[in-house]
Amino acid sequence: LSELGSESAKIKAMGIMDKLSTDKTVKVLNILEKNIQDGSKISTLLNHNNDTEDEERLWRDLIMERVTKSADACLTAINIMTSPNMPKAVYIEDVIERVIQYTKFHLQNTLYPQYDPVYRVDPHGGGILSSKAKRAKCSTHKQRVIVMLYNKVCDIVSSLSELLEIQLLTDTTILQVSSMGITPFFVENVSELQLCAIKLVTAVSNF
Repeated sequence: LSELGSESAKIKAMGIMDKLSTDKTVKVLNILEKNIQDGSKISTLLNHNNDTEDEERLWRDLIMERVTKSADACLTAINIMTSPNMPKAVYIEDVIERVIQYTKFHLQNTLYPQYDPVYRVDPHGGGILSSKAKRAKCSTHKQRVIVMLYNKVCDIVSSLSELLEIQLLTDTTILQVSSMGITPFFVENVSELQLCAIKLVTAVSNF
């Protein structure tokens, strides 16, 4: 899926995606949807109190692998849809909604808590850690896999703004996209995402 994501970006840049068979492209999109769904609602913030450190790491690696795989599937699907001169058949509503669902969930539950401690939930049941002092103490060190996921999600958000310029979406979907575009401006340490969100919000306002 990672290779498919890279190759689809190259084919999109070359402007030859529309030369592929529509039937095969639609089949690929339907398969991608299943892969997006697989990681679309998996929480990466596990807290297995009874697990050893090694078990915790193994669980996290397995989960991050599924989440990253789904991100690659999102990117491939969105690269196909935002390529020039694509037939109407490729703009499958279920796939678009699945991409948005995945992106919203992992922004809120995976990336925001990693980049801004205000969005972290206290594992001991104390609710969301919301003091500015928590932000001040936050380490800027990030796992490589989290940074990779962050970059992929930035690409997805940016590509969604391209999709809005091409395809009419339902009012419900537009509302979801709007909230996704506005929320990053209330999160710290996500400047790249905020730039992508500006594009998204602009595309929504022109809708």
